[in-house]
Amino acid sequence: MSERERQQAGGEKRVPVGGEWRVPVGSEETSAVFEPATVGAEQGIVFVCAHGAGGNMNDRGLVQTANVLRERGLGVVRFNFLYKEKKSGRPDQMPRLKECFSAVVARVREELAPKTLIIGGRSMGGRAGSMLAADGFECDGLFLLAYPLHPPGKPDQLRDAHLPAIKVPVICFNGTRDPFCTPSLMEEVLKRVTTDWEMHWVEGADHSFHVPKSSGRTDVQVLAEIGDAAQAWVKREAGSGEREEGRGKGEEGGHLRPSGPFPHPPSPFPLNFPACPITPT
Repeated sequence: MSERERQQAGGEKRVPVGGEWRVPVGSEETSAVFEPATVGAEQGIVFVCAHGAGGNMNDRGLVQTANVLRERGLGVVRFNFLYKEKKSGRPDQMPRLKECFSAVVARVREELAPKTLIIGGRSMGGRAGSMLAADGFECDGLFLLAYPLHPPGKPDQLRDAHLPAIKVPVICFNGTRDPFCTPSLMEEVLKRVTTDWEMHWVEGADHSFHVPKSSGRTDVQVLAEIGDAAQAWVKREAGSGEREEGRGKGEEGGHLRPSGPFPHPPSPFPLNFPACPITPT
């Protein structure tokens, strides 16, 4: 019985239960796992998180990031793209990646009936999520980790054409040493973006959010920074929607907003959840 069916049958609020799924994608199927938030799970926030090109849903870094987010009120669904499910090292073409992502989200809706659904992921997986969002895919927000703006050493090959079409709120994390995302180029690209896009630069971090010892910080502290910023983003978007509920219709447009307490347009996020300290994983 799915979470939606349990809620309808019981007539009461229930905390989603974690589990592993087999998800049909056309004539094939892939693996997915749902792990509920360890704090505030009853609030129904779910992040569907896709892996990067060379990774899979059980990558150490992806699991650690998921655990940090779960400690801050987000349930997390991880899944394999089809090529990785078949243990291939060659990523599928973008239409196939999007098809797989969409199938997993459909299963999430069926099983969990989330109140707030966020899509995204790291690197290529986040890019696939961003292209779905640009297509108008129904979701409440986009969460990008290490967005691959361009191939390393090829800043002229930008992957940015679809970004201005995104309409949902976005939070994006990139390291300042990430060879896939030159900060100055990203800032120029985002001048054309009209949604509420929070760009969070992680000082000294590379594409895997690793920081050198000379930075004076650890990778665990970097993950805590990402988790805290993501938590604040959801709370801020929820507060914005409440404050501007009576705003007149017909006002459009958004803007790039770096991390910080700047005003921003209303958002679909209806939820709030408490702060929670990081536990090293």
